[in-house]
Amino acid sequence: MLKWFIVCWSLFIVNTAVSEELNGLKEIYERPETVPFPDNNPYSSVKAALGKMLFFDPRVSRDQNMNCASCHNPSFGWETPTSKSLGAQAVQLPRHSPTTLNMAWLEDAYFWDGRATTLEEQAKGPIENPLEMNFTMPELVERLKKVEGYRYWFDKAFPSEGLNSDTILKAIATFERTIISTESPFDKWVKGDETAISDQAKKGFEIYNGKAKCVACHQGWNFTDNQFHDIGLPDEEDEGRYIITGDSEDLHAFKTPTLRDITQRAPFMHDGSIEDLDAVVEHYNQGGVKRDSLSPFLTPLNLTQQEKDALVAFMKTLTGPDMIVSLPVLPN
Repeated sequence: MLKWFIVCWSLFIVNTAVSEELNGLKEIYERPETVPFPDNNPYSSVKAALGKMLFFDPRVSRDQNMNCASCHNPSFGWETPTSKSLGAQAVQLPRHSPTTLNMAWLEDAYFWDGRATTLEEQAKGPIENPLEMNFTMPELVERLKKVEGYRYWFDKAFPSEGLNSDTILKAIATFERTIISTESPFDKWVKGDETAISDQAKKGFEIYNGKAKCVACHQGWNFTDNQFHDIGLPDEEDEGRYIITGDSEDLHAFKTPTLRDITQRAPFMHDGSIEDLDAVVEHYNQGGVKRDSLSPFLTPLNLTQQEKDALVAFMKTLTGPDMIVSLPVLPN
């Protein structure tokens, strides 16, 4: 009887320790309750509505055949379902479109290579890129000022400034900060619903934070450290962050993307070279291409097939219900 009691007590202690450790991990992944907006561009509903109009308006491109949603489609996790996006005159762009999900929580560096330091600056990039919208801000201001509806809404959103280059970018950035992933099964599990995800996914969560070392880069509720890493993809031509900094440690380094709504966002990586989550896990399991700039986090993982399947099952719990996105009525 005593031996049975000791065994049961030991199991209780072990299970309690595991439970406490798991609960501690869950706290790291709790969704924030508020959305951060910068002091120099605070939120207003009118400004966000105006930004949404601009996001979906093809008049922001020179030939009026592209809008922001051309590369950031809400039906595909605010990306595109192709390895590379198409720009002006159907020219293939050099990289896969990054998602605009949860941009409000990114810090200091936008685009795959971090060349923009604010979301407002990021909004300007595609407009003036000759391979994308192929426009200039002064030309865009001139075009929009001819639209009575835009003059009206800019006066409402920016009563002391009206319609100019800066307010166009502020409006777009404000809307983009409202593009937030919905509550996923994982979030419900973190909040205490043990039935929200499968036992396999729970095991995958443990592997994610342990043996697979995913958490080294994909951290916190948004599953990104907002940093740049060379993850050992075969593409040697794109030098990534190095183009911006000139630092050899940034060779082939690209910004860690969020994993939110990941099942909607294939293909994956900055070059769209990996088709599905199973292949993503296998890439990391193998450790990537060996070179001097390779992230120290990238080493062979020796995961079993069962562990790889569990990781994929966990990542699938990070996709919530589809966002309801209605198209705005564009001003005339």
